[in-house]
Amino acid sequence: MTDIRAVLTDIEGTTSSIDFVKDVLFPYARQHLPAFVETHADDPEVQGWLHEAAKEAGIVEASRTEIIDLLIRWIDEDRKATPLKALQGMIWREGYESKAYASHMYPEVAGRLKAWHDQGLKLYVYSSGSVPAQKLMFGFSESGDLTPLFSGYFDTQTGHKREEASYRRIAEAIGLPAAQILFLSDIKEELDAARAVGMHTTHLVRPPLPMVDAGHHAVTDFHAITP
Repeated sequence: MTDIRAVLTDIEGTTSSIDFVKDVLFPYARQHLPAFVETHADDPEVQGWLHEAAKEAGIVEASRTEIIDLLIRWIDEDRKATPLKALQGMIWREGYESKAYASHMYPEVAGRLKAWHDQGLKLYVYSSGSVPAQKLMFGFSESGDLTPLFSGYFDTQTGHKREEASYRRIAEAIGLPAAQILFLSDIKEELDAARAVGMHTTHLVRPPLPMVDAGHHAVTDFHAITP
């Protein structure tokens, strides 16, 4: 792929274990969300996201308790709602900064990202988690602070990850033709959408998942990727 000038990567199942998000981050946010909302109720940013959550749910008037219950339900449903993702990111920051946890990275990821960066490739992230949450993920990782390696981050405010238009917007924001961008993900439908706009794609199939033919170049780790 000698024409590649940028790598766009997913997070869960690609750079980091889905289990870390499911078993550590989600439960932490669920446990701490009620107290966080109560103690930050006067924060304009928090108020704004609570308002957006109510708006997305079609609620005209709701008590703080009802909004908290709504957000908890969304967490349990793994709802990809931008207001929830933003609030989770704020809660996770407190967890990272208190050293309650460090984010998981697959063993080879940091080294390969650094090597690609040193080769002059631009690195970007596209995840359903909010941009602040993405920065926390790479800033407080088991491999140290990886944020200096990245040139930009994209989340669901750019568009949903299974929609072609999202990848077209990302290419425009990066300022490169889609054909010069390599997208890494563990989800076939995301890869399909990226390829439909002209991006190169690589399917991450992390063990113990079986290798399957999803119609994209498939690898088990970053060592097998040569942009």
